[in-house]
This record gives sequence, structure tokens and C-alpha cells, in this order.
Amino acid sequence: MALATASSSSSLPLPLLLFARVLALLVALLVLFWALAFKSSFTTHSSSQEDLVYAVLHPLFMVIGFIIISGEAILVHRWLPGSRNLKKSVHLTMQGLALASGVFGIWTKFQGQDGIVANFWSLHSWMGLICMLLFGAQWLMGFVSFWHRGEMRRSRVRVLLPWHVFLGLYTYGLAVGTAETGLLEKLTLLQTNRNVSKRSAESMVVNGVGVGLALLSGIVILAAVSPKYQTLQTKLIY
Repeated sequence: MALATASSSSSLPLPLLLFARVLALLVALLVLFWALAFKSSFTTHSSSQEDLVYAVLHPLFMVIGFIIISGEAILVHRWLPGSRNLKKSVHLTMQGLALASGVFGIWTKFQGQDGIVANFWSLHSWMGLICMLLFGAQWLMGFVSFWHRGEMRRSRVRVLLPWHVFLGLYTYGLAVGTAETGLLEKLTLLQTNRNVSKRSAESMVVNGVGVGLALLSGIVILAAVSPKYQTLQTKLIY
């Protein structure tokens, strides 16, 4: 009888993955609560019911549909078992869903009574446009690369993969930063124009969303750049 030790790659420490999931769920619940419990904060008194729906959908699609789903897509490579092609296909699909959510979320801002120009004046809006352009280019590059086969694909992967990873994490961080500027912009307008107290329930909810996004992005980026650890499996050989 002999002992044989085999090393296998494990994707992500369980506590880190659970922490990321709890944070994502908490952020999603806070955004839902904000949108449903404080609907009047999203529009003016003269706004129509349609404008209210579009205004409420914007943070839901951008935070839950875009940031949380794209963060989960980044984590796919670190926890999903199976082949590399399976992980890539799931990653690509989830990023495509995030991209669609982001595009629709921006589209909702252009459907209100003020039109496009009135909603395209702030740092938040400009950062959002840059973020979506980068994200769309990233997804298109990943889609084209996924369907290439053979030696051409391997050579392109060696050249493009580091840039794909860097731009992916940069775009994800930019998305979170854009959301933070949007939260700050919204809360400042509420406290200035509608006399919302700095210690009100709504202020606490919005600040909670911002803190949750900051923590979640840190966990996602840490998981993406941390080296895969090895688990040792000892087998008995007779």
C-alpha cells in the first residue's frame, strides 16, 4: 500500500463566495426597497405614471441587472465546475444579459418628459456612456473570440486575454463608480430640493446601497485577481 498525493485546483474559498452573494442580495433588496417605498422621490409632482415607471426601472436595471449580474459573471470562472468552454459560455451569456440590462436601463432615462439632453449633463451620465461603450466592446470581443477555434484562437487568447481581463475589471469598477456618482447626485438633489433629512430612512437606504456596492466590488475584484489555491487529495494505492 502506498500514499499518492494529487493536487487539484479549487476555484474560490467558500467564505469569500458566500460573502459576495450575501452582499449582492443585500444590495438588490435595498435597491428594491428604495424604488418601491420611496417612489415619489424619483419624479416630480407633474410627472406622469409612465415617467414614474421609467424612473424607478433605471436604478433597478443598472444596479441589479448590470452591476450585480456582471459581477456574478466575473466570479463564474472561480466557482463553476466543468470545462473551460462551459465556463466561457456561461460567462458570455451572463455578461450579455448584463449588457442588455444596462442598455435598457439607460434607455429608460431617455423616455421621460425631459428627453435625452436634459438627462445627459452630469458626470454620472458621461461615465455611464463610457462604461457602456467599453462593456459592449468587451462583450463583442469575447463573443468573437469564443467562436474562433484552433491555433488562431490560442494565439489570440495569449495576446488578448491580459487586456480582456484588465478592461473587464476596469469596466466593472467604472460601473460601480458610476453608480456611486448617481447615488450621490440623487441624494444631493433630494436633500437640497425636497428637504430630505440627512438622517432620514431614505438617506440611510441610499447610503447603504453605496456602501454595499463598494464592498461587493472589492470582493469581486479580489476574487478575480487572486491566485487559485490548491487542495491536496491523498489517495491510498494498493
